[in-house]
Amino acid sequence: MFQEYFGEEHRLLRDSVRRFVEREVRPHIEEWEDKGEFPRDLYKKAAQAGFLGLEYPQEYGGTPADKLMVVALIEEFVRQSGSTGLYCGLFSHTISMPHVNHLGTEEQKRRFLVPVLAGEKIASLGVTEPNAGSDVANLATRAVRDGDHYVVNGAKTFITSGCRADFVTTAVRTGGPGAKGISLLVVETSTPGFSVSKKIRKMGWHCSDTAELSFVDCRVPAANLLGKENEGFKGIMVNFQNERLSLAVQAHATAMLALEESIRYAKSREAFGSPLAGFQALRHKLVDMATQVEVAREFNCRVAAKMDAGMDVTREVSMAKIFSCRVCDQAVFDAVQIHGGYGFAREYVVERLYRDSRVLSIGGGTTEVMKEIVGRMII
Repeated sequence: MFQEYFGEEHRLLRDSVRRFVEREVRPHIEEWEDKGEFPRDLYKKAAQAGFLGLEYPQEYGGTPADKLMVVALIEEFVRQSGSTGLYCGLFSHTISMPHVNHLGTEEQKRRFLVPVLAGEKIASLGVTEPNAGSDVANLATRAVRDGDHYVVNGAKTFITSGCRADFVTTAVRTGGPGAKGISLLVVETSTPGFSVSKKIRKMGWHCSDTAELSFVDCRVPAANLLGKENEGFKGIMVNFQNERLSLAVQAHATAMLALEESIRYAKSREAFGSPLAGFQALRHKLVDMATQVEVAREFNCRVAAKMDAGMDVTREVSMAKIFSCRVCDQAVFDAVQIHGGYGFAREYVVERLYRDSRVLSIGGGTTEVMKEIVGRMII
């Protein structure tokens, strides 16, 4: 399937991910869900397996790869582990370190990027604020230049890996109002004035820590500025395309797993003396699920291929996120319904898929924001 997109290298990566998850994740995932976090040494193991460095230069410990390699990694990791929360926690550097890679100096890359790709340090992205979620241009956290430092005051919320991060790539206001006054600073969490105000309890993604962060007269070296002052907004927007593709792929991978689990259950469960799969109403539901999943997956792969070709996919990736999340929402709903009472029990993976999937149409820009982006481009 999809030979026009995936080749032998992608298959080998999938095999590697499958073995890794079977060995390092599956035996522990329920324990991690209950504890609300996974062990730090999983980062090191994932780095040693070659997963954390995909798309990054070799000189910093990375492995250059096409976008479809990332699609293959996400698909296999989500389908084998049954946890988008674990994926997003373990790979939180994919939304925080691209800014260092693309905008950072050689010294910054050695100091921040190298230890993260080696699994020795944890990185997170600090953009969302209590009063500014998808409206990035109106964020309020301020950084004022004072000699060789910036003094940072403000708050960030819904920060993935924020409780344990060593570095936070932080969007701050260094200039006037709007997008042109935003810069990016790497804040080391050992800096006086930085604190984790609280660990956020969530509907899903239980094993992925999510934090609210506080900055009170936090003195950050000016050497931690990524790129030029007041030019951080563009960097944030460029990487949003990668994040939105990732979320779209997570959505179709979740829907694929929900479908697979539903087919398995329908074949094994009996009602009124016949397998559930023998009832036309249920078969048709499965067909609808399969059709929607196939379309979402095909479109996401197409968008990834366009990204690899250097094409502007702002419209397409926004559409992909809208469509895949909608498909996922319906698939996990139907999967729980097909499982009946068992779908409501934590011992069945569809219960976790149902909870975890809800955030996919919120994170990285809500469905409503995606529609505004597309709307402005087509009208």
